[in-house]
Amino acid sequence: MMKSLSPRQILVCAAVLGITIGFLSTAYYWVLKGGTQLLWQGLPGMLQVNPADMIRHYAWIFTTLGGFFVGLIVHYLGAPTGLEAAVDEIHRAGRIDYKQTPGMVVASLVSMIFGSSAGPEAPLVDVNGSIGSWLADRLKVSKATTRILTFCGMSAALGAFFGSPLGSALLALELPHFLGLEYYEALIPVIVSAIFGFVVFRLCTGLTIGGLYQFPDYGEFQPDHLIHALTLGVIGAAVASSFVLIFRATRHLIGLIRIHPILLNTLGGLSVGLIAYFFPLTLFYGEEQIQTVIDTGTTLGATLLIFTAIAKMVTISLCLQTGFRGGFIFPLFFVGASVGMAVHLMLPQIPITVSMVCMMASVTVAVMKTPVSLALILTVISDTDLIPVITISTMVSFLLTHRTHMISTQRSRLLD
Repeated sequence: MMKSLSPRQILVCAAVLGITIGFLSTAYYWVLKGGTQLLWQGLPGMLQVNPADMIRHYAWIFTTLGGFFVGLIVHYLGAPTGLEAAVDEIHRAGRIDYKQTPGMVVASLVSMIFGSSAGPEAPLVDVNGSIGSWLADRLKVSKATTRILTFCGMSAALGAFFGSPLGSALLALELPHFLGLEYYEALIPVIVSAIFGFVVFRLCTGLTIGGLYQFPDYGEFQPDHLIHALTLGVIGAAVASSFVLIFRATRHLIGLIRIHPILLNTLGGLSVGLIAYFFPLTLFYGEEQIQTVIDTGTTLGATLLIFTAIAKMVTISLCLQTGFRGGFIFPLFFVGASVGMAVHLMLPQIPITVSMVCMMASVTVAVMKTPVSLALILTVISDTDLIPVITISTMVSFLLTHRTHMISTQRSRLLD
């Protein structure tokens, strides 16, 4: 017989999930960072090869091997297919299936270590949401309570990685819908989980609290920044719509190819590596490459930045459509950062920081349909106080693309 938990018992479960997932996220983080450094820095050192030359000339070997390994892992261990399936499960059953969680952990780590353009967000949602569902099954609770604990698992991991407990909690709750947060009864437990996950992760990793990036000082806020935000929101909506078209076209073309999934994954890895030869910044999921754009974007030039952003949209699509496991958020942040720097170079009256941060927000929100949470998260990781202009740019892009849905399973809870 299914039972309901009291509000106090739910908060205790939320705290337990936050602490547990904080430790698990720490282990995931160290494996990801350690594996990436070993492959892309340690190995070149042992071979006496410059790491930059390794990326430029030999990346295709590693990405091809990565595709092959991921194909094997998914074939033999299984792994969830991504955010669409997870969102659908949350709506239908209030839970995420945890039978393939081990496969998702291994496949996502191998994907990112070997240079995939897909980010950690979808694996975080799948893996840690399923831990919340597992706890709910052990406690034999109702569907409504199961859904709350699933959200708690998701938010704990997102809080750890994004460093914004409130923004991450709202992201977990906004994600299933295309018109804002609807599972309001889960808000407080989800925030509690996000806080505990954030605290444990930061204490264990030693990462500081605050921004991930060092943006140029943009001086005092000016009223014309609001007009800039409006313009950037329109451009962001156009970029996001282009990404959706590229993603769908890639899906259609790959659907015409009738080959074994392992071979398809391998060819996907090869394609990503070959693109990286011409556009090295497209390699990896974009977290560290955003700082490279901030530091060197003015020397790269607007044309190269725009082509790099297009190439990144192609590699994201190739990775996710051929079988790599990962998500959209950090890769889209990179696309937005690249286009934002290009916009500044073409329109110098728009400050670099305003242009880049607003474009990161508007592009990602137009795809993910999570305007509130991503505005908060970007304010934290950019270490700026641009929340008014970020909010304007995100709402403009959100409203302009309200008929464009990347995650097709997003829907109102009234349809559950």
